[in-house]
Amino acid sequence: MDRRDFLRTATALGGSACAGWAWAHHGWSSFDQDRPLYLEGRVAEVRWRNPHAELVLEVPADLQLPADLARRELPRQSAPVDGAALLARTGLPTRKDTRWEVELAPLFRLNQWQMPQIATGARVAVVGFTFKEEKGDALLRAEYLFLDGKIYGLRSAPA
Repeated sequence: MDRRDFLRTATALGGSACAGWAWAHHGWSSFDQDRPLYLEGRVAEVRWRNPHAELVLEVPADLQLPADLARRELPRQSAPVDGAALLARTGLPTRKDTRWEVELAPLFRLNQWQMPQIATGARVAVVGFTFKEEKGDALLRAEYLFLDGKIYGLRSAPA
């Protein structure tokens, strides 16, 4: 069941508020954490709110993995994240969607990183995880966000 079907069913059952919250908090188990993906593009929509900020990212059809991605210096986080290993195994999605929903961290964490609110039209790149076997909606849960020459770690607070 994809996200839209889930919400439609929940709405029909009278639990739309709870269903939306439950879907937004599906946890990491739904995502393939063994296969980080890279996306880059223009922000088409921004929802800067809790439980987490969200972007709709327009990705070019000819998306390519940056040659320097594995060598990028990542910020330290309070959670034990092996960012270098994660970037080294990052690839491109096999699906060809040109619009992806990107889930960022909660606003509190984005404020800890002093991340500015992202504007519609901004160019961003993200490394994160989608559903296992890339099934369901084109949804990426961001692990790292690249914005205006800065890198933000979204798993935890800055170290």
